[in-house]
Amino acid sequence: MNGGTNGYAAYEVAPSVTTHQAWGVGSYCFFNVNNAIINDHAFEAPNTAGVQFHDLLTVSLGGVGTISHVINQVGAAVNSTTNNVYLPSFP
Repeated sequence: MNGGTNGYAAYEVAPSVTTHQAWGVGSYCFFNVNNAIINDHAFEAPNTAGVQFHDLLTVSLGGVGTISHVINQVGAAVNSTTNNVYLPSFP
């Protein structure tokens, strides 16, 4: 646990950042030791106009494990049913 969040983001932009661009970023999970693990999100960033993400992808390798959202609370979950989720942009 990271405070009240399940797991840690693979890529995090600090809350104080006001300008940031990320293009074509991806994150995956492979929780083969305990596939009941659920990570809240793969990416975390302040929801501000100057912080932008383009072409995000999350993957559950072999459907082993879950990431609930792509970034913050946005985007569908990846798991054994949905192995890949693509998000064109954020915010």
